[in-house]
Amino acid sequence: MKPINKWLVLAVVSLGILVSDQVTKYLAVAHLTFAFQAAGARTPGEKIRAFVTQTNLLERGLADPRPVEVVHSFWQFRYTQNRAAAFGLLSGAPDWFRVPFFYLMTIAAVIFIIAYYRKVPTTQRYLQITLALVLGGAVGNGIDRILHGYVIDFIDWHWFDPWWQKPNWHWPTFNVADSALTVGLLMLAKEMFFARKPVGEQAGKPSP
Repeated sequence: MKPINKWLVLAVVSLGILVSDQVTKYLAVAHLTFAFQAAGARTPGEKIRAFVTQTNLLERGLADPRPVEVVHSFWQFRYTQNRAAAFGLLSGAPDWFRVPFFYLMTIAAVIFIIAYYRKVPTTQRYLQITLALVLGGAVGNGIDRILHGYVIDFIDWHWFDPWWQKPNWHWPTFNVADSALTVGLLMLAKEMFFARKPVGEQAGKPSP
């Protein structure tokens, strides 16, 4: 049986991540903000147009301050706008530096992944899926920065301590693209540091 073309794997996985990411961000705007109501958007086309063009929802007071609870004291949906990198990196940098920097980083990441992917053998399905996850996540957040100037985050995890009656652990709010990037990078790290080497190489000798 002929193996599945590796470029088909890249397209299906990365596009799946990209579509899932943008659809869930659209739903976050629809259910966690008042953007569509403020824009008078009623039809699907009007809502998509508002999703693309509405910006600075927090500054305009259009974000609903009430989170949607999914799992009590652990998981909620809460709309946020992240203008920085992961974990708030470069949050204090001026826009003239931060915005072009993220554009360049996204372009560089895409070029690197495609160049690296070209060298991946058709049989290395694990590495193909790994790079596809990273590509889909990078492009998903890159589209946000192009459309809005920030990344839409809405998945909020925290641990609520019933003894102290307050959250005592909080993971930075994230999205589907962040999840794909994180999983992909962890898989890549596993491949780099824990992949089995040929027997001859493990013994310090070149394999036959």
